[in-house]
Order: sequence, then structure tokens, then C-alpha cells
Amino acid sequence: MMFGLLRGGVASWGRLGWSTGCGRALLVPNAIPGRQLGGLRATGVTSMPGEESPVEGGFVEEEEPAEDPMDPMEAVDLYPRQVVAELDRDIVGQQHAKRAVAISLRNRWRRRKVPKPLQDEIVPKNILMIGPTGVGKTEIARRLAKLCKAPFIKVEATKFTEVGFHGRDVDQIIRDLVEVSIMQTKENLRTMNKEIIDAAVEERLLDILTGTEKGNATNKRAFRDLLRKGLLEMRKVEFTPAVRPSVGTHGKGNLSELSNLLRMGMGSDRQRRMTVKEARVVLQEEEVEKQFDTAIITRKAIESVESSGIVFIDEIDKIVVPSHRTSSADGSSEGVQRDLLPVIEGSTIHTKYGNVETGKILFIASGAFHSVKPSDMMAELQGRLPIRVELQGLTEQDLYRVLCEPESNLIRQQVELMKTEGIDLRFEEEAIRQIAAVAAEINESVENIGARRLMTVIERIVEDISFNCDSQDDVVVIDKAYVQERVADLQKQIDLNRFIL
Repeated sequence: MMFGLLRGGVASWGRLGWSTGCGRALLVPNAIPGRQLGGLRATGVTSMPGEESPVEGGFVEEEEPAEDPMDPMEAVDLYPRQVVAELDRDIVGQQHAKRAVAISLRNRWRRRKVPKPLQDEIVPKNILMIGPTGVGKTEIARRLAKLCKAPFIKVEATKFTEVGFHGRDVDQIIRDLVEVSIMQTKENLRTMNKEIIDAAVEERLLDILTGTEKGNATNKRAFRDLLRKGLLEMRKVEFTPAVRPSVGTHGKGNLSELSNLLRMGMGSDRQRRMTVKEARVVLQEEEVEKQFDTAIITRKAIESVESSGIVFIDEIDKIVVPSHRTSSADGSSEGVQRDLLPVIEGSTIHTKYGNVETGKILFIASGAFHSVKPSDMMAELQGRLPIRVELQGLTEQDLYRVLCEPESNLIRQQVELMKTEGIDLRFEEEAIRQIAAVAAEINESVENIGARRLMTVIERIVEDISFNCDSQDDVVVIDKAYVQERVADLQKQIDLNRFIL
């Protein structure tokens, strides 16, 4: 790469490779090493072998903001193809939906790398998933949030009502998301400082078990060994928890929060009796509060919500009014759509922890849209969900793949459950295919509930084995004939339903 080296105001040309750091090399006349220049750090010039090192001038290396280990977007740096590959481990099919969420996730990472003035103008492209129940809409969003370790909340659109009606307003979505983020932030801090917190908790447990007198050093050593071996987990201890109310500094809490504060305040000096295992959880929470200021935890949590939060709104079609109905007095229908508009587009929500900007939160809405069409939604709400993906219903082959391909598939779950009873449960290939065939037949004849139908069929098959686990053989093999025998009554009900008007 060719660029100029300024020596005493005279430009000459040389060849230099990229520095090993993350910064970008810039050229500034007479740059002084170590001097701050408008957010840039001047560094010394390093010449290539065989080239004369400049006497004056230097390179200025642009300072990159330090990576925050608490930032979910910094912790996960995956390309869209890698995100889809991770989702394929748990979800069968639905490639269009996976691609859409993978691109949205990567775009959030890309936005962080854009210079600040333009960065604020880039907003996430919210997604509307359309498809029948049981095809993976919720699972895709849940796995995505788990993958990027971002604050995530799933809500049902029907739980909320229009402002002025009795019920929950849509602002509660963001308040609940902040609560999730605070718990997640504390857990991240606890994980990052596990050794320090565990050592402090161990000392406090030893003080509770042996007392704080200096003469108990020998007892402490003995109890420390027992504690580390896990032999004291169920032992009862009494101590006084240092209860600290988790209340923000902004806003007023509701009546239930106020009553909780009063109850904690009145009982804060009382001793509580619990097991060592239970006490450890309480003490870990106290140590996190001691090690880190609550204001810092709250600030980190709100920043995480504003930059990385994901909200999944399920059953959004249930608040959509068909086009042939001109008006509705239902407080949980079109009025909720209007209330959702500013939240999704970007507004400031007041919470007890402070104000939260929603402009960078990713919203994923989903619905089956059986009795209504996506075009029946308010035009403004459609515009705020620009990416629209349709998920296909699951075929018999898809149901078979659901039983076999995901890492935590239903077959493996049943095998591992029975293994705890000392039973080696085995499913033959033909039996698995028969389960998929029965589930597909019931979905077509009764009601299509997608992959959830597999749970009904499998539970019917293993019901006797699970109930009589104490008298079963060590090895139980489930073949096609056994499956047909166990689901025969289900198929009879299907035949009858065909003749019922």
C-alpha cells in the first residue's frame, strides 16, 4: 500500500504494511509521538527494512474504543452463515427466516463499527414472521437471543390493552426487558469475577458455620475441606442477610414493590434459617452488590437493552381487526397497535431504573394470520416491520428430521430420561418414521399444531414404560409395531372426526 510520509513539510512516498494493532494508520505533518490529536494518538514511525527512517513526522493511529466484555455484540462475532449454522443445530428448515434474523444480528454488529454521527441514524430492520403454529417462529428468536447473549423477552400481544383500558400497557414490555437485562448483567459480573466472589462467599459461610473468633482457625480448616467437597450443602445455618432493595433511582414503583420494600425493611434485622446451598445463593447476590455499585449495574443493563435488546411479540395477528370491520371497541386490538407504534419506531420509556431509548431494540413479531391478513394491520405498523418472512408448515419428512437432527431432539430426551431409571430405551428407525407419519396425519385431519404434535404422540408411546419403570427390563426396544399399537386409539379418533359435521 502506498502513502506519503511527511518530512519537514515535504512529502515523499514509501511502502508500509498495516500495523499489528486494530487502528488505522493516518498521515499528519510533523506528528509528535504520544500526542493526542482530536481523539487520535500519535505514534512513532516504523520504517520498512532497507528504508530510511524519517527524522520528523510520524504516523497517527486512530484510537479504537476499548471493547467491553459485557457487551453482547462484542462477545459474539459471527457471520450470517455461521449464525444460520448455529440455528440449524436446533431448528429444522425455515431457511428464509434464519437468514433474515442472521442478517439482522450481523447488521447490529456492523452498526457498532460505523462512525458515530452515522451510527445513530442506522436503526434495526424489524421482522414480521408469518406461519402456522409449531413451525419454529418462537424458537428461532429464542435461540438467536441465547446465541448473542442479548437481553431477550417474549410477550403475547393479547396480554396488553390500549391506554385507558384496564390491563397492562405496552410500555411494560420495555420495563420487563430492563429487569431481564439487570439479572443478566449481574450474572455476567458474577461469571467474570467468579473466583473473587466465590472466595468471599466461602469465607462468609465459614464464619457462619464456625463463628468469627480467632481461635477457630483449626475448625475453619476442617470445615473448609468439608465445604469444598460438598458435604455441608444440606446443613442448616442461621444468619442475617444484608437485604438491599433492588430499586432504581428514577420513578416510583408500584404498590407491590413498595410493600416488598417495607417487608424487607421490617425484617432486615431478623435471622433466617436455610441450608448452606440456599445461603450460598443469597451471599453471592450480596457479594455482587458489594463488589459493584448498583448504579453501574443499572447503567450497563440499560445500555445493553438500548443497543442489543430483542423483543419477540407473539400472536400479533390476534390484535389485528379484519378489513371488513370498520371499528372495534376491544381494548386489546387496534388500540394496542397504535400504542406499539412509538415503542417500535423509537421513543423514551420511563422505568424505575431510568429512561430507556427503544430506537435500537430489535422487534420480531409473529403470527399465524389464519383469519386476518398482514395487510389488515395498520399501515404504520406494517412500515415498522419492513422485513417479512413466511415460514412453511412442516411435512412428514420435516417432522422426522425434528425427531432426529436437533441436538436436544425429543428422542434423545426420552432416552436420557429413562436412563436415569436404569433403562436403556432404544427407538428403531422404522419406529421413528412411523411417529412422524402419525403426527403428520393427525395434523392434517384434526388441527395443524406443527412439531408440538410430536410431543403428544411420543408421550402416548412411552406412557406405560415411564409408569412401570420399576418393573421394566434393562433394555426396551420400540419398533414400528409397538408404535402402531400405542397410537391405534388416536387414529380411531381421526377416522371418527372425518364423519362429524
